[in-house]
Amino acid sequence: MTLPYAIMLFVTLQRLSELVIARSNTKALLARGAIEYGRSHYPVMVLMHASWLAVLWATVGGAPVNLPLLAVFAGLQAMRVWVLVTLGRRWTTRIIVPKGEPLITGGPFRIMRHPNYFVVIAEIAVLPLIFGLVWVAALYSVLNAAMLWVRIRAENAAYCEAAA
Repeated sequence: MTLPYAIMLFVTLQRLSELVIARSNTKALLARGAIEYGRSHYPVMVLMHASWLAVLWATVGGAPVNLPLLAVFAGLQAMRVWVLVTLGRRWTTRIIVPKGEPLITGGPFRIMRHPNYFVVIAEIAVLPLIFGLVWVAALYSVLNAAMLWVRIRAENAAYCEAAA
C-alpha cells in the first residue's frame, strides 16, 4: 500500500469509528432527555464529508506526500482527540443539547468557542494539500464554509434557546 492510500485508510477508519462513537453518544444523550437541533442540515453535511473522502480516494493515486503538511495534519489529529476527550459522552456529530447541563468550557474550549470546527476547517484544506490537490482543498473549503455558516448558527441558537 502506498503512503497516500495508507493516509486515506487511516482517515477513513478514523471517521467511521467516530460515527460509531457519535451514534452511541447521541442515543445516550437523547435517552437522558437532550434535544436535537439542526436536524435538517445533517444529511447535507454527511454527504459533503463523504464526497470529500470519495474524491480524495479517487484522486490521491501516486501523488507525492508533502511531509511538512502531513506533520500539520498529525497535529490537527491531536487537537481532534483533545476536543473529543474534553466533550466525552457529550461529543456527537449532531447538535444535541442536554437539559440542565452547562456548556463545556474546559480543554480547547478555553481557547476558542468551536475548536472542533476549527479542526475540521483545517483538515478539509490540509489533507488534500498533502497530496498537492489544491482544487479539492479549495472546493471543499468553500462547501464547508457554507455548511458551517448554517451549522454554527443552528448550534448557537440551540444553546441560546436551551439557556433561556
